[in-house]
Amino acid sequence: MDQPNTNISTMPMLALRGLVLFPQMHLHFDVGRPKSIQAIEHAIKNNTPIFLVAQKDIRQEDPRTEDMYKIGTIAKVHQILKIPGGDNLRVMVEGIERATLSRVWQEEPYIRAEVEKHPAVAVTSEDIHAEALMREAQERFEDYLHFSPRIPPEVILDVMGTEDAGVLADYIAQNLASRYEEKQKILEVFQPLKRLEQLILLLTREIEVLEIAGEVQTRVHEQLEKNQKDYVLREQMKVIQGELGEGDDAAAEAEQYRKRIAALDLPEDSAKKLYTEVDRLAKMQPLSPESGVIRTYLDSVLELPWKKTTKERIDVAAARKVLDADHYGLEKVKERILEYVAVRQLSPELKGQILCLVGPPGVGKTSIGKSIARALRRNYARLSLGGVRDEADIRGHRKTYIGAMPGRIMNALRTAGSKNALLLLDEVDKLGSDMRGDPASALLEVLDTEQNTAFRDHYIEIPFDLSDVLFIVTANTTQTIPRPLLDRMELIELPSYTDEEKLQIAKRHLIPKQLKRHGLKRTQVRLDDDAIRAVIDGYTRESGVRTLEREISQVCRRAAKELVEFPDKKRISITAGGLEPYLGARKIHSASVSTGSEVGVVNGLAWTQVGGELLEVEVNVLDGSGKLELTGNLGKVMSESAHAALTYIRSRASSLGIEPDFYKKRDIHIHFPEAAVPKDGPSAGITVTTAMVSALTGIPVRRDVAMTGEVTLRGRVLPIGGLREKTMAALRNGIKTVIVPKLNEPDLAEIDPNVREKLHFVIAENMDTVLSTALTAQPRPCPTAEATPETVDSAAQPVVVPPQPDEPRPLGIKS
Repeated sequence: MDQPNTNISTMPMLALRGLVLFPQMHLHFDVGRPKSIQAIEHAIKNNTPIFLVAQKDIRQEDPRTEDMYKIGTIAKVHQILKIPGGDNLRVMVEGIERATLSRVWQEEPYIRAEVEKHPAVAVTSEDIHAEALMREAQERFEDYLHFSPRIPPEVILDVMGTEDAGVLADYIAQNLASRYEEKQKILEVFQPLKRLEQLILLLTREIEVLEIAGEVQTRVHEQLEKNQKDYVLREQMKVIQGELGEGDDAAAEAEQYRKRIAALDLPEDSAKKLYTEVDRLAKMQPLSPESGVIRTYLDSVLELPWKKTTKERIDVAAARKVLDADHYGLEKVKERILEYVAVRQLSPELKGQILCLVGPPGVGKTSIGKSIARALRRNYARLSLGGVRDEADIRGHRKTYIGAMPGRIMNALRTAGSKNALLLLDEVDKLGSDMRGDPASALLEVLDTEQNTAFRDHYIEIPFDLSDVLFIVTANTTQTIPRPLLDRMELIELPSYTDEEKLQIAKRHLIPKQLKRHGLKRTQVRLDDDAIRAVIDGYTRESGVRTLEREISQVCRRAAKELVEFPDKKRISITAGGLEPYLGARKIHSASVSTGSEVGVVNGLAWTQVGGELLEVEVNVLDGSGKLELTGNLGKVMSESAHAALTYIRSRASSLGIEPDFYKKRDIHIHFPEAAVPKDGPSAGITVTTAMVSALTGIPVRRDVAMTGEVTLRGRVLPIGGLREKTMAALRNGIKTVIVPKLNEPDLAEIDPNVREKLHFVIAENMDTVLSTALTAQPRPCPTAEATPETVDSAAQPVVVPPQPDEPRPLGIKS
């Protein structure tokens, strides 16, 4: 025989209106319907449980079976109280377990139903998934308590002390002030972990609703308080003005504005616009919001320097003296400014210029702007454009918007106080754009000398002449500057400082500045030249001098501490060997060039934003199936250069003494050390080619030679950039000979004279020149090699560059 189902029981049933009871939870509620009262009385009289289930529609007075949910809670009635003045009862029940309504046996005089029990499944925090969900639910409930202070504080203690996932979900759900439909959804989930997930979603939504409700309530309260306060203040102001007899102030204020407008001697259209605004102001109540907007507009317009100018210093010698005193180096910028001064001296009608200083961080782009303003005796204002994404920042907001204001150009002129000021537009390459407009496009009119004679700010609304302004624009790169904007500016590139320039800058500017800042005298702390060079080489790696200044500042701080701690010490002299107590261990170790020549290892030269670097290339050739392996965090362009080099070597294999089928039987591995640093660009082409030829022929490469240049499939050497910084890196790392492309020969004049004197340059037009210079021996052609145009070129010799006529010594370029 089948065993009876012990989970099915028959008991009284009561429909709850707008309430949901969870197992192991207590609930107080009032009972008024006759069926419900009789069900409660039967349960208490016979000491039987009762099935409590929520009805779907709380408006139903006599719900039928289909009007109630199928899942409810079996409960035990603990207490009933009769409410005075009626037949209603107040009941306290305790939930026992979940149950599903199977069928209804009777509906009169009370509902009696058959239900199927669902015993609880215990899931404790020993389960990692359960523990994670329990922690999340507890944290969300804590957040919920911040918005619902009516919940007793001991509830949170019970929540934190519960170790069963199912009980935790039921307990929190019972204490939420959410709709009964949401609670019913949680009651109907039998699996504890899924019940917790459902609860977390409900808690998240409840917190968001309560946050929004709190914000709305706060705004309403603040608005009511503000309106009340404004009303009281206005009434008081009316009484005070009546007592003082100040009712005529509006007319006097309007007359004052008219006098200021007349004094500016503006064009007729501009003056008419301002007079119209003054007339509107005179007709308004003094305390109306619109009158405040008009006053702010008139004040902003009248404070602009419509006719104010400063007397410019047109003296080349005086300007040179100021620029040289403030900055060491930067010869291109200084020469361009002196040219401007000279032309202004010959042609005073020359309008303002637009110069764009492009260079790496810390080379003095921003500070040179101040020096130019001082040299020309122009007022100075700086606009930082980094991160600006709104066109209104340049052109201003229209007056129709609340809180509208002029754009940065107009504000800068108002700050400068003259219409022929020097405006420094800093970090123009970091402008952004979004749905509010493109500020770079707004600058097109500002920086166009043909259009900026009548620049219209959206807020000012009347044209302003910007043609007398000298604009200095700074950027770290031109890559992110839109081409139309770049076309309106004269570019002046500021290269990285050489070590000698950094030494002079430190001696002339940085050390005196930091000594003064730290309260020290020159007689108290002294750094000799070798110590400064050691700081530059061992503690900084940058194109500018910002880090160098920080290191000098640290030396000054520790020297000041030493002088204070030891009063008897009157002077501190710091040498190169004595830097460690002040700056710690050396931070940067330059790559040293080994004395012995190696096979497959070549010194390349690379450009970085902090200057030049020596870049080694290593090649190994192994028996294999012709694979080419590239490692070292290389970019696409550099990888393509390696493939071009391989194709060139295959086309010249016989003349280079290499087996013609090497690409079938040998695997070639090309590696660039320091793999954590990304590398890209074509300038390592001849370096990779030389290293591969060396590895395939077994001929060592001279270790005192470095090279840079792009290679083609025909073996031609193409020009590269950053030659000035690369040659400085070569000298710094002990290189004696540098191979550069033929088309870069004119750039040698830009190299620092100290570098030109100490390095020997080889001008290469094709790979034959590179190989004949870099390899310790020349490859022997295979006996089957035929004469081709390429093999004829292999007899080419390095180009000899004669000394320049105006140079006191040769450039050091040898054949």
